[in-house]
Amino acid sequence: MRRGLLLIACVSLAPFLFACGSSSSPPPPVIMVSVLPASVNLNTNQTQTFTATVTGTTNVAVNWQVNGVAGGNATVGTITATGLYTAPATVPTPATVTVRALSHAYATKSGTASATIARAVNVIVNPSPAFVEVFTSQQFNATVNGVLNNSLVNWQVNGVTGGSASTGTISATGLFTAPNSVPVTTAGGASQTTTVTVTAVSQANANSSGSSVVTVTPPPKVQGFQGNPIVLGTSGGNRNDSSTSGSTITCCGGTLGSLVTRGGTQFILSNNHVLARSDLGTKTNGTTQGDAIIQPGLIDARCGQGLVTIIANLTDFFNLETGTGTKIDAAIAQAAPNGVDPNGTILELGATATSGIPDPGPPHAGSGVAPAMNMPVAKAGRSTGLTCSTILATGMTATVTYSKGCGTGNPTFTETFTGQIAVNGGDFSAQGDSGSLIVSQTTADPVALLFAGSSSDTVGNPVSDVLNFFSTAGSPMTFVGDTTPGGHAVKGCTGPFPLAGVTTVPNSLGGQVSTATAEQMLRATAVRDAHAPELFAHPEVQAIGVGASYDNPEEPAILFFVTKGAPRSNIPLQIDGIRTRIIEGDLFTRRGSLSAADSATLEQVAPPPQAVYSIPDAEVERAKVVHAAHVDELMNAPGVQGVGISSSVDSPGEAALMIFLVRGETHDPISPVVDGLRTRVRVSSRFRAGFGDKDRQAQRGCAVLPTRKSQASVTPGRRPRQARSH
Repeated sequence: MRRGLLLIACVSLAPFLFACGSSSSPPPPVIMVSVLPASVNLNTNQTQTFTATVTGTTNVAVNWQVNGVAGGNATVGTITATGLYTAPATVPTPATVTVRALSHAYATKSGTASATIARAVNVIVNPSPAFVEVFTSQQFNATVNGVLNNSLVNWQVNGVTGGSASTGTISATGLFTAPNSVPVTTAGGASQTTTVTVTAVSQANANSSGSSVVTVTPPPKVQGFQGNPIVLGTSGGNRNDSSTSGSTITCCGGTLGSLVTRGGTQFILSNNHVLARSDLGTKTNGTTQGDAIIQPGLIDARCGQGLVTIIANLTDFFNLETGTGTKIDAAIAQAAPNGVDPNGTILELGATATSGIPDPGPPHAGSGVAPAMNMPVAKAGRSTGLTCSTILATGMTATVTYSKGCGTGNPTFTETFTGQIAVNGGDFSAQGDSGSLIVSQTTADPVALLFAGSSSDTVGNPVSDVLNFFSTAGSPMTFVGDTTPGGHAVKGCTGPFPLAGVTTVPNSLGGQVSTATAEQMLRATAVRDAHAPELFAHPEVQAIGVGASYDNPEEPAILFFVTKGAPRSNIPLQIDGIRTRIIEGDLFTRRGSLSAADSATLEQVAPPPQAVYSIPDAEVERAKVVHAAHVDELMNAPGVQGVGISSSVDSPGEAALMIFLVRGETHDPISPVVDGLRTRVRVSSRFRAGFGDKDRQAQRGCAVLPTRKSQASVTPGRRPRQARSH
């Protein structure tokens, strides 16, 4: 009976409901209010702006409350009509209050946020500021005022609890240990030395902290006046390397890199743009003595108002604009009597350490060694002191931009170098390190002469090219140094010291992180799925996923998870234009085709990628053939500033053609494979050397890059102002 009555009622109402539905209004909109930030921690009397977002109506106005009180009050804090909340002068009970935004249009609709109030604490850190030499330590102390029974703090360096290898570490008791080289930043495209900040955060109130700005300095002799005879790896340059505009003098300087000998005569070796002012220098001839070379450089001697000593005279240099043969950026200056330590000693390059600081030491004497992929190298320079890294690319053709003079605003000129090396990491050198000798970490054998760089890498002339240019018939040029067979290890790169270099994957890969879009990832997934049967036919493959390419961060890759040590069966280098990446590991826990999220999870099982891998000689030779066949066309392509030979990161053990692109410049798509060789893309600022301040300012609208010669400006009677680097 109930079922029958219900049926009749529905039938009898159906026409009525149909008629009403045809003329009824649409349902009311869904109104939502959200408040950001959702939660905050504030000190007493501290302010915070909250933002309310109203959706579902054109009336987006709101009314603000604190703990249900319109506009709040002195007990719980007040809030203005624009959402500016001011915490009360004393901590409320309970300490967490609710900030509510109510819709004007629909008062029943609201969103909330919470604010936890704590008593303001004053934290004072001493010493402030501080100057700490590399490899040494400084005890910091924190005084906490305004809180009872809890004076404990947590210590940070540059916002990281405990610090890091590149910025310095700090213990729970405030003992700061400086890194083994002067910190470098590459923000905005320029590599330059920078300070770090030591911060003590109150444990009673995480909003309360105190800080000290810390300048990490190289050993005093690196930039300071030494007096004769000098040791090398120090500040120096041409006595004429300055310019005057009105009452301001702009001056430059670089690094006096190493000592060489020819026919019994000793010379200082550095760059043309350091010793010879980018072809403007006067060298010694039959009637004229060459330009005076001084220590320290003008930049570290108040543009000539401080103490300097003449330690050599400019003798010869490769002319950057008119020189023929293999191009190098190099110059030599004959050492003055008692001007230079005759043993060729270089600061921090020794095999021993005293008081925690690496001792000075000469490089290995002789003709140096040929650069090799992944070779551990070191350098000691005027700005960053001792730094350690690895060779990223060899055989590189690169364009480098110069400007003549120091701060003169002269037009720039660009030179093309061949056969160069690239050292990994924008923190390997900075402005002022031009002229440094790059040596092998394990033997201190000379490898290259540092002369240019970008935000990601440092460029050097192989020493064989440098020595060949300055050698004469019957009188070869060689390095003065340690004659012990096998040389010596550079102690500062082997410890026990704070670890050198970068540690995170993005930084080890030049700061480049994946920019592949969601659409690109979907296409990679589609290509993977279309070819899955043939891809799983490779016996070593356990799973296939999708993820980022490390050889080109702008692109995705199909990921092959393979058994570690299993024989390879010619996994394709690319599939329908999508790069492939091989990840070796022990038995992976997942099988089959993986989503991007599952691929990322599985990647955590494998070791993190390296910036560069050692590769067999046969791979290097194969890459040389491809490089020679395509380097000219690639260098003529838009946005390309260098082409070298490196290792693939997508497939460790394989060589790759590394293409250096200029950040911000338009470039053609880079093919994943060229003549059967993987390509690898390195995006950075432009390679430059020896720029003055006015030239850099003129380039302000472009992608700005670090220089390897440094400069300062001074008005007579005032201390120098460090040139701005953009």
